[in-house]
Formats: sequence, structure tokens, C-alpha cells
Amino acid sequence: MASGQGSVGAVTALQSHDNPSGPHWNPGISQYHHQHQQQQQHTARSLDRALEDAVSSGILNLSGRKLREYPGINYDLTDTTQADLSKNHLTEIPPEVCLFAPLESLNLYHNCIKSIPEAIINLQMLTYLDISRNLLSVLPKYLFSLPLKVLLVSNNKLVCIPEEIGKAKELMELDVSCNEIQVLPAQVGRLQALRELNIRKNCLHMLPEELADLPLIRLDFSCNKITEIPPGFRKLRQLMYIILDNNPMQSPPAQICLKGKVHIFKYLNIQACRMDKKPDTLDLLTLSKRCLPQPLTDSMEDFYPSKNHGPDSGIGSDNGDKRLSTTEPSDDDTVSLHSQVSETARADALSLLSKMDSCKDQDLYDFIEPNPDEDPALSESDRQQSSHVSSLKELEKVLNMSQQCKDKDSWKEESGSSHLNWGSLQLLQSF
Repeated sequence: MASGQGSVGAVTALQSHDNPSGPHWNPGISQYHHQHQQQQQHTARSLDRALEDAVSSGILNLSGRKLREYPGINYDLTDTTQADLSKNHLTEIPPEVCLFAPLESLNLYHNCIKSIPEAIINLQMLTYLDISRNLLSVLPKYLFSLPLKVLLVSNNKLVCIPEEIGKAKELMELDVSCNEIQVLPAQVGRLQALRELNIRKNCLHMLPEELADLPLIRLDFSCNKITEIPPGFRKLRQLMYIILDNNPMQSPPAQICLKGKVHIFKYLNIQACRMDKKPDTLDLLTLSKRCLPQPLTDSMEDFYPSKNHGPDSGIGSDNGDKRLSTTEPSDDDTVSLHSQVSETARADALSLLSKMDSCKDQDLYDFIEPNPDEDPALSESDRQQSSHVSSLKELEKVLNMSQQCKDKDSWKEESGSSHLNWGSLQLLQSF
């Protein structure tokens, strides 16, 4: 019996030892502290290892470590060429990093940085800077004295871009999306190396026309308040991607914007032609309806092929005073036309005189047909007199026509003209 009681007491003591019921004991908290200590030790060892690797390789990778301060003070990292400090809790760019003279790439994405120190100008080899998703409210002017090729400052609190951005001659990619920028400076048009421009989700109301001079391949200005694309943007020959959704577009209309880049550029070309008032490219429908009998060139010889275009005619001359219009003939052309009419009238008069001379001894002229309605009882003398009167009226009409042409143009004396006037005078004297 005693042995049984002793065995029961041993079991009870054993149970009490395995399962203590003290008021401060909690297995969950103890396990958490143990894991946290192991994680800190592992983080410290990995951080030390990362810094040691950076010393030997020149590539510093401290991304995603929730750092509030720069941990590499005790390491010589002055030969670092690439530094990744993204996804931490840094409130400023570490001054030590600004002493990495050969640094080419700096990634500060997703931190709490509020300003860029002036010491950054020491990084004269820096070509890549990502400072997106921070708390920047302004970009300092000295930033653009660096040889940057890629500048990413999206998701900040920027309200403007300084005009000094035009000094970044080597900049190829600029991303200022998701800010509060209201005006894009015209100096952006000086970035002759710029290939990609992202100004998405800002407060822009217009695009500067200077952007048309850039060799852009990609342009994103979606989610703004832009209503018009300048017609000069048709000069963006290298543009492959244009993103403009979520804008109150009016020119081009939204229906055309939805059809894509090709239709947008066609619209811009038509608008530019209307503004420049070029009739040869303005109204394509009108030009297609024209049915010319033969192809014409810009030369006046197409309109007046028989005219001799001398050096003073104005054809091909740079002097605007002497240039002839293609729709209005010149005075020389009018003189030529009058001369042709005068020659025709003179030929008719000569023909009439020759007939009158050949039929002078006949009783009736051949070229005057008798009127069947006349009274057959008329005497031979009356008919002959009537014929003479008709001939005189016909000759007078011809001479009046020649005289009118002579008044409009200076009559050039020719051999046939003197014969006509002398013959006409003799004919009038005979009557």
C-alpha cells in the first residue's frame, strides 16, 4: 500500500515538473523571442557578408533590409560602382554614399527621402538614378549637372520641374509620373538624347510644342487634363508608342485617339496643312476631283507654249515683281492675242479687195448673193448700186474691227498693212 502511494506521488511530481503552472510562463512568447534573436543574428551576419562582398566586388546590395541608417561606416566602399538601397526606411541619402566617386548606378526606390543633398554633385560618374516613391517636393538645380542617362522620380510630391533640366544633354529616359506637376518646361525640348518620356498622372493642361523636336520612341501623358496635341507632334518620326488615355481630348477627338497612332498622325498632318494654308496638300477631295486634260508643271510654258520666255519674262526668277501668275495672262500675252485678231481682220480685208478688183467690170459681184425676196422689177442700175453699198458696208465693218485692235495695241507696220491702207483709200475714192 505504501509502495502504491509512493508510485502515485512520483507520477504526480513528474507531471508537475513537465507541466509547471507558474503565472509567468508562456511557451509562445518564449519561442517568438528565440526566433527573433536568431533572425537578428542571421540578419547581422548577412548584412556583414553583404558589406564584405561589396568591398571585393564593388556592388553594394542592401535592398529590403528596413534600414534607417547606413550600416557601412566601418567598411571601405569608395570603389563601389553600383549601390542598391531600395525598400528601406532611409530619410536621407547617406553622406557616405555621396563619396563613392566611381558610382554609376544608385537605386533609392521606396524610402522616405525628402531632399537630395548638394554633395551628390561629387558623383560625376552617375548615369542611373532611381529615387521613385519617396517624399521629394523639389528637384534641385545641381542635380542636372550630373551625366545622367536615366532619371526616375515618379511617385513623389513634385509640383514643378526646374528649367535647368535642359542641361542634361545625355538624358535618355525621364520618368516624372504620379506627381503634381502643372507645367512642363519648354527646356525639355533641349534634351536631344531623350528616347522615353513618362509624364503620366500629373496635373498638366498642355504639352509644350518643343517636344516635337525630340527623338522620342515612347511618350506617355495619360491621366492628365490635356485637351490638344500640338500639330507639330507630327514631326515625331521615331515615335512608336503614344499613350494618352484618360485625357479630355478635343484635338484630335477621342474617336480618332482610340484608333491608334496612325490615325492620330493623319489628323495632325491635316491640321498642320490647314494652318499653313497649303492648297496643294490641304483639300485632298478637291484635288482628286480635278480632271486635267494633260499633266501640268509649274512652268508657264504649259499655258502659253508658243510664247518665247526670255530671261526677263519672270519665269523661274527670284524677283517676285516679275513673276507671272498661272491664272492671269500678262500684258505681253494680251498683245499677242490682239495681234492674232488683227492679222485675221487684215486677211479678210485683203480677200475682199481682191474679189472686188476681179469683179470690177462685171455687173454683179459673186460674193453677194441676191435676195429672193427683192422685187425682180428693179433696174440693173439699182441692183448694181445696191451691190456697191453692201460691199462698202462689209469693207467698213472689217476696217472698224482692225481699227479697234489697233487702238488696244500698238500697230506694227508690216509690208501687207501699207498695201491694205492704200488699196482701201483707192477703193473709197473710186466710189
